Order: sequence, then C-alpha cells, then structure tokens
Amino acid sequence: MQASIRVSADPRVQYLLRIGDTALILGQRLSEWAGHAPVLEEDIALSNMALDLIGQCRAVLTHAGTLEGAGHDEDQLAFLRDERDYRNVTLAELPRGDFAFTIVRNTVMATFFKQLWERLAASSDAELAAIAGKAVKEARYHQQHAADWLVRLAGGTEESRRRVDRALGDLWRYTAELFASDAVDEQAQASGLGPRWGDLHDAWLAEITHIFDAAGLAVPAPVPFVSTGKAGVHSEHMGFILAEMQHLQRAYPGGVW
Repeated sequence: MQASIRVSADPRVQYLLRIGDTALILGQRLSEWAGHAPVLEEDIALSNMALDLIGQCRAVLTHAGTLEGAGHDEDQLAFLRDERDYRNVTLAELPRGDFAFTIVRNTVMATFFKQLWERLAASSDAELAAIAGKAVKEARYHQQHAADWLVRLAGGTEESRRRVDRALGDLWRYTAELFASDAVDEQAQASGLGPRWGDLHDAWLAEITHIFDAAGLAVPAPVPFVSTGKAGVHSEHMGFILAEMQHLQRAYPGGVW
C-alpha cells in the first residue's frame, strides 16, 4: 500500500491546493453522472464539465508541486494525501444528489470559479495567470449551462420546483466557506498571487442574484454556520470519495496507463 505524502505549509502552496482540490473533488462528483444523467446530451455535457475541472486541477496541482519543490507531481498531490490534507471547500464534496441538486451546486460553484479565475488572470505568478486565462472560458460555459437549467427547473413542473427549493435549502449554508478569508488569503493578496476569496463575495452575489431573479428564486438569508473543508476538516462524505479516488494509486504504487 502506497504511503501518504505530506505537503508544505507554504501559504502559496496552500492557496493553490484550495483551488486545485476544490476543482478535483467537484469534478469527481460531476463524473458520477456519467451514464446516469436524465438525457444523453446532459450525460455528455456533465462529463465534459467534469473533465474541464480535472484539467484545471491538474494544471494547478502541477504548479503547486513546482512551487513546493519537494518533487511531488500532480498525481501524487491528487491521490496520495490523507483526508485532513485536502483543502477543498465542503460544498464540493457533498454527495451527488439529484439533478436539481447538481444544477444548484454548479450554479453556485461555476459563478464562484468564474470570479476567481477572472481575478487570477492578473496574478503576479505568470503560470497561474496563464492557467486562469484558459480556465475562465470554461467557467463561463459552466455557469451559463447551470443557469439555463436552473431557470428551466425552477419554472417547470411543481416537482422540479420542489426539488430546486430543497436543493437550495440544503446547499446554501455551505456557501459561506467560499468567502471565509484567513492568513493564507492575506498572504496571497499581499504577494499578488491571488485575491482573498472574501473579496469575491459581492461580485459573486450580484451574479447569483441576477441568475436567481431570472429563475424566480429568492437568495436565501445568510447563516452563521461556516464549514471548514479549506482547513482540512471535512464532512463524513470526504473519506468515501477519497477511498474511491485513491484505490488504484495506493494499491498499485506508481502505476501508469
């Protein structure tokens, strides 16, 4: 069995892990729709969006490994850390849920990633800026796809609206973590690496409000609860998703196709 690796506490590396891990875990959740989406077109669309996120993750984790300087490549960083060393937001790791749940989560996350990549395109780190320049185009498509479906579901049947309302109620309390800034964010802001995530909130909320208005949805009131995935304290669902993701790499160390 392959042993776990430990990653540097360097704030630059930790900042990149938050981005890469969130894309990785959300991509893994989206990939679970392959063969299960309500129509063939969505089966393909969701699978392609999962691939986009995995591609973004790979680029960011590769760069994180370079900055760390410990010889860890993107595969080691993706598959050989313990649960407490992953820095994704909790929102990304929640179970797949039904189609409405996925659409609400995609709307929230794609809008966030769009805002983040737009800001990272001006990063003082040329490699990260280049990654962002490509990723923002994908995030814009992901946002438009999710927003279009949200309007259709919220304005569809009584059942589709009920499921959207339930998904929004289940997911909204996890959005606060997206904008909880800390010392890692402060270091990134000070160095020009990237923005404090908290600084993205107002622009994100304005876009979310516009999308929700089109869907006839009200933005829920903020709640005091803040989840802690970025700090490595995850929900009970994280261990299960990592067991599935890491099985081959840990069972066959260094295995390649």
